[in-house]
Amino acid sequence: MTPNKYSKILQKGLSIVEQVVLIVIGIATIFGVLQAILNIWDERTVHVGDLLLLFLYLEVMSMLSHYLTAGKLPVRYPLYIGIIALARFLVLDIKELDAMTMFALSGSILLIALAILVVRYGHVKFPYTDGTDLQSKTD
Repeated sequence: MTPNKYSKILQKGLSIVEQVVLIVIGIATIFGVLQAILNIWDERTVHVGDLLLLFLYLEVMSMLSHYLTAGKLPVRYPLYIGIIALARFLVLDIKELDAMTMFALSGSILLIALAILVVRYGHVKFPYTDGTDLQSKTD
């Protein structure tokens, strides 16, 4: 099916919106990093939670960079961010958490890590093909 002029206009509009949102995410991430560094500087001490927060920002920037260069986003990046976010939550609130909540958070981290392994195995065992291979086999 060939796209008509309306779908091309819509596609162009969505592409522009996508680029604007990516710029906003980049600026917000840089602002967050600067804010976290200023907080560390003001307190004159570095906590594990601060480092994990900086790693979260680093993963977001890495995800953004990969998306801008490749045009697609591997599912692993949000999973990495999820692990770091859960670990940060666990580290920061360990005193207030009951045993069941700690067990659930730890189990969630384990499940996400297993999901990353499954995705990585799938990419190695069943690599992607571009659409031309499928098209030539069906013709």
